[in-house]
Parts: sequence; C-alpha cells; structure tokens
Amino acid sequence: MSEWVPVLKAADLNDSTMKMVNVRGQELLIAQVGNAYYAADNRCPHMRGILSQGKLTGTIVTCPRHGSQFDLKDGHVVRWTSWSRFVVALAKVVKSPHPIKTYSVKSDGGQITVEI
Repeated sequence: MSEWVPVLKAADLNDSTMKMVNVRGQELLIAQVGNAYYAADNRCPHMRGILSQGKLTGTIVTCPRHGSQFDLKDGHVVRWTSWSRFVVALAKVVKSPHPIKTYSVKSDGGQITVEI
C-alpha cells in the first residue's frame, strides 16, 4: 500500500534544479523542470553514482560517475554510459541497462509530496 509523503517545500527548488532527500530510508532525487516536479531513485543502476550530483538537462539526468542518462518522466535509459561503443557493448554483457525507478509527485500549497 502506498501513501503520499511530504518531502520538500517547493520554494527549496528552482527551475532546472534537483536535490537529494531521504524518505523513510530511501535516497530520492527531486527535480523541478518548468512547473513540473519529478522524483526518482537517487542512485544510478549502473555503478551507484549519485544522480543528484549529476547534470540535469530538461528531464534528462546524467550520472556524474560514467555518464549514464535517464529520463525523469518515466525512468527509461537514454544512454547507458558515455564510454566507447566497444566498452559499452562489453559492459552490457556484465550489467545490462535498466531504468531508474520513478515516483508520482504532486505539489500542493507549496509542499512537494511523493507517493511511496
């Protein structure tokens, strides 16, 4: 059973920014893009890089560790790593690409809440 949990005040984020929050023992990335808010696991599924320390371009977050990219709209993999094609092919044999988990988010009365 899921519930909506307050995680951050909307005033704590600006357009095209992201922050890490701890919610019930989980590290989540919270991002604002335009008037929309997004939430996802804060750790990259590739090598556990801290996504909130990466780069946000639109809704695409880039992991600071190896350049993996994910779309915060639904978590899908945009790019698995920034390595050369040969190294990426080899890396996919060891650890196949998979998306980040995303969460439903809403903002009401200046409070951002996430469905956990």
